[in-house]
Amino acid sequence: MAKKKESKQKKMNTRVDFTPMVDMMMLLITFFMLCTTLSKPSAMQLTMPANDQKLSDEEKSVTKASHTITIYLAANDKIYYVAGIPQYDDPSCVKETTWGRKGIRDVLIKHTTEEGINPVARIMQAKAKLDERKTAPGSKMTDEQYDKELDELRKGNINGEKIPTLTIIIKPLDTANYNNMVEALDEMQICSIGKYVIDKISPDDEKLLASKGVK
Repeated sequence: MAKKKESKQKKMNTRVDFTPMVDMMMLLITFFMLCTTLSKPSAMQLTMPANDQKLSDEEKSVTKASHTITIYLAANDKIYYVAGIPQYDDPSCVKETTWGRKGIRDVLIKHTTEEGINPVARIMQAKAKLDERKTAPGSKMTDEQYDKELDELRKGNINGEKIPTLTIIIKPLDTANYNNMVEALDEMQICSIGKYVIDKISPDDEKLLASKGVK
């Protein structure tokens, strides 16, 4: 009997050539690099305390007491404030509050100056209208124009009227953490505070806070 010829299966080449894929990826990367918009670096403006030794204590305290709020950042995410200039012989001037809308932000918004004006509330209302103009359909307001008008609002210039503005003094204790400082600066931006300084805790502050039990 004749032997049956064994059928030979044709072997398929399973190798995949990825060379064209590399060329396509390079084209896509080049396309996205040319078409994307690079993000602009954002910087937060800080008003730092003056270090001029020639300034007298009187010159450093020219801000009215009714226009000043001192904020103390303490341990365990605690935050305290003094409405006006701290009375170092009266621990009751130090008030404890919380973070966010129902805390320090509410304190800033509801603070009234001796002129009977809520400066932060007025500035935030004017900023809301400015934002509406910026985002309105067909608005041609540029970022430079927006920043210029916002800067005027923070200075208290609203529709040709000059209103008093607040000066916020932020004093972090050594026991406060970095996140507390970031949150405090965020509140300054949210409330459109135009003048705020980061200052050191003085010996008088330490005695005041110690008598209040603040750590």
